[in-house]
Amino acid sequence: MSSKSRIQSDVMKLLMSDYTVHLVRDNLQEFNVIFQGPQGTSYEGGTWKIHVELPNEYPYKSPSIGFLNRIFHPNIDETSGSVCLDVINQTWSPMFDMFNIFDVFLPQLLSYPNAADPLNSDASQLYMNDIDSYHARVKEYVEKYAGEVDLKIDDEVSEEEDGQLSSGEESIEEDEEEESDYEEDEEEEEEEEEEEEDDDDDDDNDDNY
Repeated sequence: MSSKSRIQSDVMKLLMSDYTVHLVRDNLQEFNVIFQGPQGTSYEGGTWKIHVELPNEYPYKSPSIGFLNRIFHPNIDETSGSVCLDVINQTWSPMFDMFNIFDVFLPQLLSYPNAADPLNSDASQLYMNDIDSYHARVKEYVEKYAGEVDLKIDDEVSEEEDGQLSSGEESIEEDEEEESDYEEDEEEEEEEEEEEEDDDDDDDNDDNY
């Protein structure tokens, strides 16, 4: 199966599942997925929007995923949302698909953090040294940052920016047209003045005769 066919197959499988998926500008290789915190963990009740990008070489090359709203976890960068997950970064196989990531790999990561390979050192230290405080911090982040999220908000902002850019370009074109018209008017006035001067010279010559 070609990469293109596999991308179509895996994305359709995810779209037909219970996960809420929104394609970014109808692109099968870039989309957002709503992910719920696993039951029985401190992340339960949280809702995260996860951004996914599939490379052209997928599934032979692993996808890129990142959390768009903040989460407190040793293996997830709090600022960028990048995920440190061995199965994606090191041991990815074409046998895996996108459904595996959201149904198996991410729930396992949230349930069993790998504090020895952290992207968030604060979360890692707290997890190893004060597990109760760690769970309390996780729940604090869930309440503060992991409420209901809008899948389309990023696209709407991008469309507004595109609209503003188009308006700006139209404005520049209008200014250039006005400036061009102004220059043409000036040239016409100069030509008329030159013609009048030539006529005056001819009249003077006639008088001399």
